[in-house]
Amino acid sequence: MVFDFFGEKKKVIIAMSHIGALPGSPGYDSDGGVDKLIEDVLSDVEKLQAGGVDAIMFGNENDRPYELKAPPEGIAAMTAIVQAVKPQLKVPFGVNYLWDPVASIAIGAATGAKFVREIFTGVFASDMGVWAPDCASAARLRSKLDRKDMKMLFNINAEFAHSLDQRPLELRARSAVFSSQADAILVSGPLTGQAVDQSGLRAVCDAVSDVPVFANTGVNKDNVADILSCASGVIIGTHFKFEGNTWNKVDPERVKRFMDIVNDIRN
Repeated sequence: MVFDFFGEKKKVIIAMSHIGALPGSPGYDSDGGVDKLIEDVLSDVEKLQAGGVDAIMFGNENDRPYELKAPPEGIAAMTAIVQAVKPQLKVPFGVNYLWDPVASIAIGAATGAKFVREIFTGVFASDMGVWAPDCASAARLRSKLDRKDMKMLFNINAEFAHSLDQRPLELRARSAVFSSQADAILVSGPLTGQAVDQSGLRAVCDAVSDVPVFANTGVNKDNVADILSCASGVIIGTHFKFEGNTWNKVDPERVKRFMDIVNDIRN
């Protein structure tokens, strides 16, 4: 069992629903507005659930260039979108506002999310500048909002960034669990859609035994068996899109083919 809200499921698949650019972002479609964003997310949710994924995570990957502190209009819009699609959800859901852990906790608590993903710990040189997330404030907000049941998934090697912490990845993972009480550890590749280094993933799996370890990027039908041989699950977005392009819509046939492989592994 990975988390109690997954029941007896093992080797879980969390699928991404990438929300379109939110109000205030350069790519925002002001003509379509928030209603169009909701419509697109509902379409993704329908396809992902029909394909048999175990959970869905909502993220603002289209808000490029990314900010390290979420603006109020972005937080408000993402909260409204997730709340609007909740009646159609049949699986657990999570949220991630890139790259702000406090905003992610706030949105997750307001919408009733089961989990939140973010960079919670570390110091990074990134495309967004020097990056030092505030794990303590995020964890305290979760407690203050009485949502200790909402799991915090720690992405420990951020995309678009280089860690200034020279400790081995597996030691950083163990430290995040020990010092910051991570509920799960996520291992990423260097960019969205790029595969994790499997030797690093295995080192983390070997080092961390008391919380689940997930592959966070670049999972596809060709590498999922190897990844799930050690990881508790995966978070997958790009591979489910038409032509494997992060910015395209969800391709239901790709979802089905992938989940058929996963179900064979689980059986």
